Amino acid sequence: MNASEEEIAGPSIDSNDSEERIAARRIRIAKRIEAARREAMGEDRNAKKKEDKEEQSESRKQIEDSRQRLSKLTTDGFELVTNVDVAANSRESQRRAEEEDTVRLRIEKLDAEAKASQERFEEITKRWSASAGRSIPQELHDMLMQQKQLCDAMIDEKNKLINDFQMELKAKDDQYVKDLKKQAEDIDLMIERMEEQTKNLMKAYRDEINQIEKSFELERQELLEANKRKWEQGIGARGDQELDYMKQRDKRVEDYDQQIQHLRIQDTEEYNQVKIKLETDVQVLEQQLQQMKATYQLNQEKLEYNFQVLKKRDEENTITKSQQKRKLTRLQDAMNNMRVKLAKQEKQYREENQNLADDYKRITEQFKELQKKSKHFQLTDTKKFYDVWCMNEEEVKQLAQKLLEQDRIITEHQLGMEWTAPQDMSFVENVGPLTSKKSKAESVSAHEVAKDLMSSEGSSLHEEDSKTGSKDGSSKLSTTAVKSVLELLCDESGFLVESKLNQLLAPLEQDERSLMKLDAIFAALGVDTEDDIHKLSAFFFKMGLVESETSKASLQHSEDSSKREGESTTSAPEASLIHPIDIYKALRKFAEENRTPVKDRSKYQTFKIISGEERDDSGDTDYWMSYPTILSEDKEKVWDALLQGMEKYSDTLSERSKLITETDSLRQQNAELRMLLHQYVNSKVNQELEIPPTRVLNLDM
Repeated sequence: MNASEEEIAGPSIDSNDSEERIAARRIRIAKRIEAARREAMGEDRNAKKKEDKEEQSESRKQIEDSRQRLSKLTTDGFELVTNVDVAANSRESQRRAEEEDTVRLRIEKLDAEAKASQERFEEITKRWSASAGRSIPQELHDMLMQQKQLCDAMIDEKNKLINDFQMELKAKDDQYVKDLKKQAEDIDLMIERMEEQTKNLMKAYRDEINQIEKSFELERQELLEANKRKWEQGIGARGDQELDYMKQRDKRVEDYDQQIQHLRIQDTEEYNQVKIKLETDVQVLEQQLQQMKATYQLNQEKLEYNFQVLKKRDEENTITKSQQKRKLTRLQDAMNNMRVKLAKQEKQYREENQNLADDYKRITEQFKELQKKSKHFQLTDTKKFYDVWCMNEEEVKQLAQKLLEQDRIITEHQLGMEWTAPQDMSFVENVGPLTSKKSKAESVSAHEVAKDLMSSEGSSLHEEDSKTGSKDGSSKLSTTAVKSVLELLCDESGFLVESKLNQLLAPLEQDERSLMKLDAIFAALGVDTEDDIHKLSAFFFKMGLVESETSKASLQHSEDSSKREGESTTSAPEASLIHPIDIYKALRKFAEENRTPVKDRSKYQTFKIISGEERDDSGDTDYWMSYPTILSEDKEKVWDALLQGMEKYSDTLSERSKLITETDSLRQQNAELRMLLHQYVNSKVNQELEIPPTRVLNLDM
C-alpha cells in the first residue's frame, strides 16, 4: 500500500466532519514534526520502513548465511589444497638452505685444495730452478724422483677430490629422483583434494541455492498474503466511506426538501423578504464562521507547533547540556594528562639537552685531539713519502748509472766504438719530490680563523702573527681590529641567524654561541676563507673611514681636516670602525660587491679532518718515465743484435767445448790402449808361447 492509499484510508482534510478534518491536520502536523526531527538528527525518512523491510526479509538473511557458509567452506578447501604446496615449498626452502651450505663447503674445499696445490706447485717450481745448478746425475735422479713423488701426491689429491665430487653428484641424482617421486605424489594428492573440494562445493552450492529458493518462495507467499490483506482492508474502508457519504447526502436532501415545503407555505412576499434577509444573514454568518474556524484552527496549529518545538528544544538542550558536561569532564581529564605529559617531556628534554651539551663538549675535545693526531700523521706521511721518494730515486739513479756504464763498456769493448753520454740528463740532478710552480698554500677556513680569534689563546697567537705580518709589510689588519669586527657582526647581525638556531644556542657558553652565530652569518654572506674575513674587515673600516671623513669635513676647517686625515691614515684600522647603525647598509653593499654564483662557491665544512698536503702529481709520471729514455731505441736495437750474436757465439763456444772434451777423452783412451798393448807385448807369458804376439805383429807390419 502506497502513501496515497494510506492518506485515503485515514482521516481526510476535505471531509465534511470538522473533527475528522482536525484529526487529519493533527496527523499531518505530527508527520511534519517527525520529519523535521529526523532531518535534524541526520536520519533518513524511509529508514524505519527500510528497517522493517530488512527485518521482514528472511531471504536476505538466508543469502547472507549461505554466503558465509560457502566462503568458509571455500576457505577451508583452499587451505586444505594449499597445505600440500606449503609443505612442498617448506621442503624446497630447506633443500635450498642445505644446498647453499653444501656449495659453500665445496667452494671452501676447492679454495683450500687450490691453495695447497699452488703451494706444492710453487715448491716443485722452486726445485726445478734449484736443479739448474746441479751436474751430478745421481743427484739429478734423486731430485727427479722427489719431484715425481710430489707430482703424484698432488695428482692423488686431485683424483680424491674428483671422486668425492662424483659421489656427491651421484647422491644428488638419487635425491633428485626421490624429489620427483615425492612431487608426483604431492601433485596426485593435490588433484585428489581439489576434485573432492570441487564436489563438496558443488553439493554445498546446490543445497544453498535450494534453501535460498525456498526462502524466496516463502517470502513471496507472505508478501502476497500481506498485500492481499491490505488491499481488502483498503477496499472495505473505501466502501464504508462511500456509504457514509451517500447517507449524509440523502439526509441533507431530505432536510432541504422539508425546508422548501415549509417556505412554500408562507406568503410569497414574506417569503421573498425573509428569504433575502435570511440569505444575507446566512452569508454574513457563514463568512464569519469560516473566518473564526480558520482563525481558531490556525491558532491551534500554531500553539501545537510551538509547543512541540519548545518541547523538542527542551529535549535537545537537555541532551546538549549532558554532552557538554561529559565533554567538559573529558577535556579536564585530557588537560590534566597533558600537563603531566608536558612536565615529563620538559624534564626529559632538559635531561636530553644536558646530555647533548655534554656530548658536544666531549666530541669537541675528541675532535681537537683528532686534529692534532691528523696533523701529526700528515707530517709523518709527508716525511715517509719524501723518504720513499728519495730511496726509489736513489735506486733508479744507481740503475741508470749502471746502465750507462754497461752501455759504455759494450760500446767501447765489444763494438769498438767511441761512447758518448746522453745529452738530456738534467732530470737526474733532481733530489726529492717534484714541486709545481703553480701550487699555492691552501687557505685557512673562516671558521678556524673565527674560532682562533674568539678564544684567548688564538687571539694571542694571531696578535703575534699580525705583528710579524706588519713587520714584513703585509696589508692585513691587526688581530684586535678583526676581532672587533667579528664582535660587531655577532652583536648587530642577529637578523641573519634563524630563531630556531638562537633557541638551540641559548644553553651554550658565550664563546661557543658567538662562534656558531658567526658561522651562520658567514654562510649568509658567502665568507669562507681567511682572506674573505680580512676583506670584510677592511670594507667595514673603509666605510667607517669614509663616514668619519665626511663628518669631520663638515665640522672642521680644511687644515684641521688634512692633519687629522694624516693621523687617521696611521691609526685608521683601530679608530675608524663603522657605526653599528650603518651595519645593515654596509653588509648589503658588501654582499652586492662580492656576490659570487652559488655553483662557484665552495661548500664550507665546519668540521673536517686535515688531509695530507695536496701536491701536483701530474709531472711524476713524466719524471719517472724519463729514466728509461736514457737508452735510446737505436741502442736497444744494437743491444738486441749484440745479444743475438753473443748467444750464437756462446752456442759455438759450447759446441767447441764439447768437442774438446770428446777429443781429450779419446786421447786418454788411446794412451790407455797403448799402455795395455805395451804390457801385453812385454809380458813374460809371451816367451813361453810357440808363436808370441810380437811375431804376429811383425808379420802384420
